[in-house]
Amino acid sequence: MLSGLLLMLGMTMSAQAQDAEDPHLWLEDVEGEEALDWAKARNAESVEAIASDGSLKALSDRLQSIYDSNERIAYPSAMGGYWYNFWRDEKNVRGVWRRTSPESYRSGEPEWETILDLDALAEAEGENWVWKGSRCLPPAYDRCLLNLSRGGADATVVREFDIGTKSFVEGGFELPEAKSAVSWIDMDTVLLGTDFGEGTMTDSGYPRQVRSWKRGTPFMEAELIYEGEQEDVSVRGYHIHREGFERTIIYRGMTFYSGKSFVLQKAEPVEVTKPDSANAFHWKEFIMFELRDDWELEGVTHAKGSILAAPLKKWLKGKRKVEVLFSPTETTSFVGMTDTKDHLILSTLDNVKDRLEVLTPGKKGWTRRPLNVGGDGLLRRSVYAVDSDGSNDVFAMVSGYLTPSSLLYVEGAQGSGDLLGSLPAMFDASGLEVSQHMAKSKDGTMIPYFQIARKGVELDGTNPTVLYGYGGFEVSLRPGYAATVGASWLEGGGVYVVANIRGGGEFGPRWHQAALKENRHKAYEDFAAVGEDLVSRKLTTPDKLGIVGRSNGGLLMGNMLAMYPDHWGAIVCGVPLLDMKRYNKLLAGASWMGEYGNPDVPEEWAYLQKYSPYHNVDPAGKDYPSILIYTSTRDDRVHPGHARKLAAKLRAGEEDGVWYYENLEGGHAGAADNGQRAFVDALQWTFLRRVLSGETLGAAESEASEPADQ
Repeated sequence: MLSGLLLMLGMTMSAQAQDAEDPHLWLEDVEGEEALDWAKARNAESVEAIASDGSLKALSDRLQSIYDSNERIAYPSAMGGYWYNFWRDEKNVRGVWRRTSPESYRSGEPEWETILDLDALAEAEGENWVWKGSRCLPPAYDRCLLNLSRGGADATVVREFDIGTKSFVEGGFELPEAKSAVSWIDMDTVLLGTDFGEGTMTDSGYPRQVRSWKRGTPFMEAELIYEGEQEDVSVRGYHIHREGFERTIIYRGMTFYSGKSFVLQKAEPVEVTKPDSANAFHWKEFIMFELRDDWELEGVTHAKGSILAAPLKKWLKGKRKVEVLFSPTETTSFVGMTDTKDHLILSTLDNVKDRLEVLTPGKKGWTRRPLNVGGDGLLRRSVYAVDSDGSNDVFAMVSGYLTPSSLLYVEGAQGSGDLLGSLPAMFDASGLEVSQHMAKSKDGTMIPYFQIARKGVELDGTNPTVLYGYGGFEVSLRPGYAATVGASWLEGGGVYVVANIRGGGEFGPRWHQAALKENRHKAYEDFAAVGEDLVSRKLTTPDKLGIVGRSNGGLLMGNMLAMYPDHWGAIVCGVPLLDMKRYNKLLAGASWMGEYGNPDVPEEWAYLQKYSPYHNVDPAGKDYPSILIYTSTRDDRVHPGHARKLAAKLRAGEEDGVWYYENLEGGHAGAADNGQRAFVDALQWTFLRRVLSGETLGAAESEASEPADQ
C-alpha cells in the first residue's frame, strides 16, 4: 500500500517537474478537450486572417478541381488478368476500388467495374474510412487483405475481402486497429505482425513479432515464428510467391538504417550473412545487397552505394562470390529496382537526373542495356512491372516540373513504349523554364538546386520566390509535374526552387550520412546557402523569399526559423518534428533515432539540442518572419504536439505573424480526402502570396500557455 502511494506520488512529482520545464506539455494530449479547443480556436483565427482578402476559396476550389479531375491518369495495377485502380473524385470523396480489362484500358475509354465503394462502406458502417491499400493472394488474386484507416492514421483495420462476391469474408482474417503487417502464405495461412498485447510492440510502436496465423483461429493464438527486441524499430515477415522461387523472409530492423535478414528454412529462420547496414532484396534465385557502408568481401572493398548480386543458395552455404550491378561515382546514386519475369530494371540518378538500365542474368554473368522512355535530362522517369512473375512488360511514368505526367506501356522493357494516357496541362506554363544551379555551402560543398521561373527572369531582386526542402532519410527530391505549384504560384509570376541538400539521397549514402546526427547542421547550412545564393544572384530578397517543408522538412523549417530568421519573409512548416528532447517518446519517434540521435544520452542531447527548434526559438529576444504551422490530429506518425507546442510558445511570447492550422483528420498526409487536401494547400499558398507581397495578415493575440480551466 505504502509503496503504491509512493509510486503515485513520484509519478505526480515527475509530471509536475515536466510541466515546470515544459509549460505546453498539456498540448501533447492529442484528443484532450482543452488541447482540441485550443487547436480549433487557432484554426478559426488563422483561416479568418489568411482568407480575409477573399482569394482562399477560389484557390481551394481550383486545386480541388485539379485533384478531382477526370482527366487525371488512372494508374493501373495488374492482378489476375485485370488492371485495378483506386480513384477519388468529386462524386467519390473517399474513393472507389475498381478494375477493368487491359484491352478496355488501352482503348482510351475504359469501362470500370466497381469492386468496393469506400463512401458507401463508410456511410453504412458510420466510419470515416481512408484507403490504405490491399494485399491480394496470387495467382488468382481474388482474395485480398484490405487496410482501412480511420481518418487517415497509419494504424489500420485489416479485413479479408472476396473480389468475386465483392464482399468481406464472414469469419475471415480480420484485425482490430493497429500498425499491423500482413502477408499471404496460402489461402489458409497469413504471416502476421500486430499488437498482441503488452510487450509485443517495439518502443517505436511497430510489431516486434512475426507469427503464422491459420484461418479459423483467433489471431492472438497465432504461432510465433520470430521475435525481435523491444528496442528494435520493427520486425516483419513476407512471403515470395514466384513459382519455383518461393520463400519466406523475415526482417528485423534494429534501427532505421540497420537490420538483419532471415530466410525461413524448415520452419527455422536462417540469417543471411551481410553487414547490418546493408539492405537485402530477393529476386528469383538471387539475393541483392544495397550497401550503406563500404564492405570488404573476399579481398575486394565495395563502396557504399553499390548494388551486389549473388545466388542465394550458394550464399547461404558460405560461398561469397558476388557480381557488381551498380557502383556509384561522385555524381551517381542508386534509386531503386523493378523486377520483371527475366530482368531487373535499375533506376539511378546522375546529378539528380534519372537513368534507367535493364539488367539480365545469364550463364556468363549479367548483361545490361539502357532503357530510354523519352524526354530530356530534367524529367523524372520511373517504371513498375505489369506482371513481375509472368511478363517483361512494364509501365513507365514520365513527368517534369513543367511537363504533365504521361503513362507508357513498354513491351518487353524495350523501346520507348506506347502511350496509355497523359495528363493535360493543369496550369499555364508558357514562358516558364527549368534550370539547375549550384550553391556553395559553409564547408565548401556544392549544393544543386532546381529553379522554375520565367524565361529571362529579371535578376533585380523583385521576384517573389518559394524554396522547398527536405534533407533527410536518404529521400531524393526529383523533378515531377508541379500542378499545385503551377496553379497556386507560378502562374502569378512567382519563382519556385527545390534544394537538393545533404541528408537526402541524391548522391547516395554519402550524401545522406553527411548530415546524420551530430552533422545535422550541414543540412541546415546547405539550405541556408541556397537561400543566400538566390539573394546573391539577385533573383529575390529575403523579404520576398518564402520557404516550405513538411515532416522532416518541417524540422528543417523550424531550424530555419530559429537559426536564420533574417533569411526569410515567410515560412510554412508542415506536420513537423520540433521538440527534439521528447520526439523519441512520441508515437513513432523512437524509430528515427538512427537519423537524429537519442536525446536520453547526454552526449547526443548535447548536439540534438542545437537543432531542437522548440528549445531554440526566443520570441522575446528575436524578430521572426511570419510562419504558418500546420498538422493533423490523426497523425499517428509525427505527434501533433510538436506543432501545437511551438505555435503556443511563439504566441505566448507575443510573437506576431504566428498562424496555426490543425486538420482534425488526415494522418501524416495532413488531409483525408481531396477537399481537405485542396483547402490545406490553398491555405499555405494564400499565406505565402499575401505575406511575400508585403501584406500584414494581422497579429495573433498573446495568450496564457495553460488550459482554460487551470
